[in-house]
Amino acid sequence: MAKYDPTYDPLVSRSPGVGQEFPPSYWAASAGTPPPDDGPVTADMDADVVIIGAGYTGLCTAIFLAREHGIRAVVLEANRTGFGCSGRNGGQAQNNTGRLKRSQWIQRWGMETAQAMHLEVLDGFRTFESLLRDYNIECDAQPGGHFLIAHKPAMLAGMEAEVRVMEKHFDYHSTMIDAQTLRSKYVADAESAGAMHEPDGIGVHPMKLAFGYQRVARELGARIHTASPVIGWETRDGFHYLKTPGGTVRARSVGIATGGYTAPDLHPTVKFRYMPILSNNSVTRVLTDAEIAACNFQTREVLTDTRMLRYYYRLLPGNRLQFGSRSAITGADAPRAVHQKLLEDGIARKFPVLAGIPLEYSWWGWVDVSHDMMPRIHQPDPRQQVFYAFGYGGNGVSYSAQAGRRMAEQIAGRAANQKLPIFTSQLPTHPFRPFRRLGQRMLYHWWAYRDEQR
Repeated sequence: MAKYDPTYDPLVSRSPGVGQEFPPSYWAASAGTPPPDDGPVTADMDADVVIIGAGYTGLCTAIFLAREHGIRAVVLEANRTGFGCSGRNGGQAQNNTGRLKRSQWIQRWGMETAQAMHLEVLDGFRTFESLLRDYNIECDAQPGGHFLIAHKPAMLAGMEAEVRVMEKHFDYHSTMIDAQTLRSKYVADAESAGAMHEPDGIGVHPMKLAFGYQRVARELGARIHTASPVIGWETRDGFHYLKTPGGTVRARSVGIATGGYTAPDLHPTVKFRYMPILSNNSVTRVLTDAEIAACNFQTREVLTDTRMLRYYYRLLPGNRLQFGSRSAITGADAPRAVHQKLLEDGIARKFPVLAGIPLEYSWWGWVDVSHDMMPRIHQPDPRQQVFYAFGYGGNGVSYSAQAGRRMAEQIAGRAANQKLPIFTSQLPTHPFRPFRRLGQRMLYHWWAYRDEQR
């Protein structure tokens, strides 16, 4: 097994690696023995459908191809199942996808399309719930909803307006909670000025979820080939020839589900179509009963605050605190201690009694953010049987299940009812592509300044 590369950077590295160890995350350490896969590709082979990437989207695509369309896919994974964002995220399944709010959907697409988009995302959350239930996927689920916590009073007016929009135009009932009630009945976040509570939200163990999806996909007939990166791609006479270190796989259709770990030259349809963003994550030692009481953790639901460089956190089963936020700009910079200190400072700010608590696990990973802040599940060229699904912007834990379902429909030729913009348009490119990271660095400084202004 190859050594984990902590400095991997999808804008610089030519490949996401081959069969690397998992990063030193709490999820990898506590997920148990990985379920069996089909090992590396060792010879040339044929497949009707190849899915690239064994994360949530790729595995769910394989599940729905088999379950709903009778197609047994071959999944090619460069490293190991759940190696990328699917095994490194905060485990927050929310009733959303992308980075835009419902009110912004209305501004962008108009009321009718925004309402249809809401129904699609809500249906996606139900798809996610049904997979957990129907296949008995054990992933330490913590249901109940999602708290969006105002980190300063100035955020409350916008949150209240959004609640009214969701109630009036989407028949979706969220609740505003004042700071005193939040701290006394749910969690004593010391900087909270109040919160919005959404009824749909589930905390999960990300790696156990990925392992569960793999088990289901293989039971339904899919093959999962790990340590098999696509290192060459040719298309001839209607067939795609995907070269791996152990052999070439010939396929009629290919679905790309590589998220933030997409190699820059994987395929022209995805080149420069997203911006990889690093996110840092951590898990503390087990909290004492006294510490839990001092923080008044009466909820185990997922928590997010309103910063642009947001914090996301929750009390895990077993009484550890998970705490994450945005991180470095480049892969080379990611291992610096200053990024872990950002999380330590955030914990101390929200829960002063936990100031200085040891972080027993600290890791980071790449998030796939589209340039217009919304994902795509799309066939960019109707003349080619090539499809992709990514761009969730950190809100893909639940919607990735639906994205896999929708990409499976497209691959099977049964996508006639997919009329929403996330299905009918490509991921946009960026007009200032060579300077994106310079712009990101400037934005991070500006957002950090605004986030902390009262």
